[in-house]
Amino acid sequence: MRLLILGGTEFVGRAVTEEALARDWDVTVFHRGRHGAPPGAAELLGDRTAEGGLAALARGEWDVVVDTWSAAPTAVRDTARLLAGRAGHYAYVSTASVYAYPPPERLSEASPVVDGSPDAEARDYARDKRGGELAALDAFGDRALLLRAGLILGPYENIGRLPWWLLRIARGGPVLAPGPRDLALQYIDARDLAAWTLSAAERGLGGPYNLVSPSGHATMGGLLEACRRATGSDAELRWTDPGRIIAAGVEPWTQLPVWMPPGEMHDAFHRGDVAKAVSAGLRCRPVEDTVTDTWNWLCDLGGVAPQRPDRPPVGLDAETEAKLLRGE
Repeated sequence: MRLLILGGTEFVGRAVTEEALARDWDVTVFHRGRHGAPPGAAELLGDRTAEGGLAALARGEWDVVVDTWSAAPTAVRDTARLLAGRAGHYAYVSTASVYAYPPPERLSEASPVVDGSPDAEARDYARDKRGGELAALDAFGDRALLLRAGLILGPYENIGRLPWWLLRIARGGPVLAPGPRDLALQYIDARDLAAWTLSAAERGLGGPYNLVSPSGHATMGGLLEACRRATGSDAELRWTDPGRIIAAGVEPWTQLPVWMPPGEMHDAFHRGDVAKAVSAGLRCRPVEDTVTDTWNWLCDLGGVAPQRPDRPPVGLDAETEAKLLRGE
């Protein structure tokens, strides 16, 4: 199989590249040259936002294209149109954020989505991703595979969610643990996303798929306990009532990464219907493996996690955590 990965050097793109190389695929990485491609991949350089930036893609044929773009849909539109006659399948890594709010009782691929346009410049994340979906569909039709991923964790994460928890717990001492302890989580390891994507594209699957673990694959308690074991920390997890956390003005998801208190938003983030992807072969590794491998990767980096420049840092500051732990 010949794979063209648009990006391919960071987080999800890198996971796709490494999975394809492990399958002995012929892999070409198209990127801006800011980070090195994994060994074994051919490289083409270009900037999709610049005039003439797709020149390196003017020639070549591929069985599968994987695109992780998350800004202006016009970049997906122009690339997909350029490749439509020379590529078999186009897998676009979208997001569950394309679903309209408020969500129905349980999100499925048939749930309403936000408006978007393949001809739009960058506006906001959800509409940009929906525009990217429409661009892929316009150029590839039923050869377009839309991966509506939820929360993505694992090695190479450059958003900072799991790295923040690992580094905080590694410091030890009392740790604010947002409850309830058995709160169901729904996420996907980037490597499981990569494996499913390549297999689905190879089989010729098309259309939208909610790509995330079944709800309850892990719990908040299981995630944080796995962090404590992986780091070897003596941290004391102090489980705290969600109402008290919210009353203190702490923002779920950003100040306390991964966590959403029970309610409508939690159900939207962590109770989506993934039956379609599971029936198409999605398999998710245990949370302990994701946490341990991410910790080992962080240690290799000297305990400093990379940060995407277009995303704000996440995590709770020490002063606010201390006040909550003291009951203030």
